[in-house]
Amino acid sequence: MEKTNSELYAFVGKALASGISRTAIRNALIQAGWQNDQIERALADYAELDFPIPVPKPKPYLSAREAFFYLLLFATLYISAFNLGNLLFAFIEKALPDPAYNEISGIWNNERIRSSVSSLIVAFPVFLFLTMKISRELLSTPSGRASGIRRWLTYITLFIAAGIIIGDLISLLYRFLGGELTLRFILKSLVAGTIAGTLFVYYLGGLRQEERQP
Repeated sequence: MEKTNSELYAFVGKALASGISRTAIRNALIQAGWQNDQIERALADYAELDFPIPVPKPKPYLSAREAFFYLLLFATLYISAFNLGNLLFAFIEKALPDPAYNEISGIWNNERIRSSVSSLIVAFPVFLFLTMKISRELLSTPSGRASGIRRWLTYITLFIAAGIIIGDLISLLYRFLGGELTLRFILKSLVAGTIAGTLFVYYLGGLRQEERQP
């Protein structure tokens, strides 16, 4: 695979050096059977500059600093999302207690609220700070958008969010068909679906916007 990519990039570099237009190169590669995303990545590796020979763009690389920031960013995102849902679940259970609700359950519910609030107070500001910091860095260094760890963690987040949404819908349908829907369950499903859906739409939108950029 690596050899194939090297051959493609070498071909694109030679073609550009010969003065062949990007459109002509793209059409020739399509006719040869290359996939469109492979072609676009190869063409994107060379800057569109008025220079006698093709100028390669810098390739993204993974530094320890970058890995640290992205891992911390997504860790605090997961902690914040989980504890927000946990907090809202606890409020729902307080407002609509289960018939089997007892004093021990009430104490445990209060512990959940304290734990979730504590986690949000610590994790969410860190997540916001890292989001703003990384966004500023990406504005000044757009090539960072191609970071491997960033894309992997984003797609993992999309996978988790999609799984929660699908599971949520399956549970709702199952309860509905069995005549077991309760207001508590519907509200909890809405909370889980809304949090997961917000993350899914936000990060999928970001990926699509990046794909549209040259």
